[in-house]
Amino acid sequence: MTYLGELISIGVAFSWTATALLSEFGSKRLGNLTLNVLRMALALLFSLVLFGVVTGHPLPMGVPGDACGWMLLSGLVGYVIGDFCLFQCYIIIGSRFGQLFMTLAPLSAALMAWVTLGQQMKAMSVVAMLVTLFGIGISVLGRGEHHKLSLKLPLNGVLYAIGAAVCQGVGLVLSKIGMDHYDMAALADLGIPEWLVPFSANFYRCVAGIIGFTLLLYFRDGMAPLREAMHDRKGLTVATATTIFGPFVGVGFSLMAVQYTAAGIASTLMAMTPIIILLPSYWLFHEKITWKAIVGAFISVVGVSLFFLG
Repeated sequence: MTYLGELISIGVAFSWTATALLSEFGSKRLGNLTLNVLRMALALLFSLVLFGVVTGHPLPMGVPGDACGWMLLSGLVGYVIGDFCLFQCYIIIGSRFGQLFMTLAPLSAALMAWVTLGQQMKAMSVVAMLVTLFGIGISVLGRGEHHKLSLKLPLNGVLYAIGAAVCQGVGLVLSKIGMDHYDMAALADLGIPEWLVPFSANFYRCVAGIIGFTLLLYFRDGMAPLREAMHDRKGLTVATATTIFGPFVGVGFSLMAVQYTAAGIASTLMAMTPIIILLPSYWLFHEKITWKAIVGAFISVVGVSLFFLG
């Protein structure tokens, strides 16, 4: 199907919109590390169920050792470092500014893909990426009233946000490298459908994630916060919803997207979250949509359309 990767990427942006709306609340309620341990554990559980239903085996099959290694590295960069930084910046500067800085992720992915994979983007795709990012920036900057982005933000929150964006882009490309090591013919002989490969790859990313986050939680706060969270019904509900939209469905399909289009393009379309989140923020939190937000959204839609014209 033409533009399948691009369409999947836009769907991922909607999934990550739900994640963004839930993550700030969950991080402040449960704590950054506790929420991430729960997310990784639930993502692994959901993956085991998916593999069991589709293949009859709870664990992913036919995964080469080198692919496994790349996916573990991707999980370390994208989940442990990236999501830790992202959720920490939500706590410090809020999800609105956090999502603004996440527009750096496509540039990071494109640069990483150029260095490691030699992926070249057409001139129209480069223009589309820049236009889309420009529109996202205008939209997010325009969501406040009577102020500009020049208002002072805590330096540590800004650094966490930039770190999250860079790690997301780099982690996406590392996942692409790992999935390139899969032998599709061998998987077909085992009766494993091609669409399951991204979820298989994400399984190993989650393994790295749960190990990393558990160690961080243990050495920083001990396991008491995790035990307390297990008795927090609202917190567990938020963690479950965040897992479904984030590391399970969202990340699984984001890895599927880079199978069908360039990493820079996929990452840029996924970065539409700050635009998509405008209406849910208005409905749920009664945040006024300014004219700058509308103009930014329009420019971003134009940018997205350029991907399909290139």
